[in-house]
Amino acid sequence: MAKSYYSIVLDHPAEIVWAVIRPFDHYAWAGVESETVIEEGKAGDQVGAVRRVTYGGNVLRQRLLAHSDTERSYTYGFCGAPPFPVRDYQATLRVNPVVADNRAFVEWWATFDCAAEEKDKWVKHFEQQGFAKWLSALDQFMSQGGAQ
Repeated sequence: MAKSYYSIVLDHPAEIVWAVIRPFDHYAWAGVESETVIEEGKAGDQVGAVRRVTYGGNVLRQRLLAHSDTERSYTYGFCGAPPFPVRDYQATLRVNPVVADNRAFVEWWATFDCAAEEKDKWVKHFEQQGFAKWLSALDQFMSQGGAQ
């Protein structure tokens, strides 16, 4: 099993950062030009909810597998085959407090299976073209007042 991982420290309290990313249907903070809706009228924090993200003519569907306000985290996976040649993709986004200076440590990782010869490619792709990019956008979103 492969694992991609990225983390960042934000100059905002963990509870404020969590409030921004907590709803599974709110994705503007990631800097992705898209329309995001939760299917079948479920809540954005309801385990089992399906998030449909439409961007540039593409559609992704992801199911919320776990959601915890206590842990400030959620885990999701793709509905059906992912749009990449990987299997059993499961990602977790978590916010922890940096107690010393009231900042937030945000980490995002995914585990997945893929062809052995493609492992390094996909680990790097999810880390750099996904998590690093989206967490940088979160930092910018927060700095521009997105937390208010």
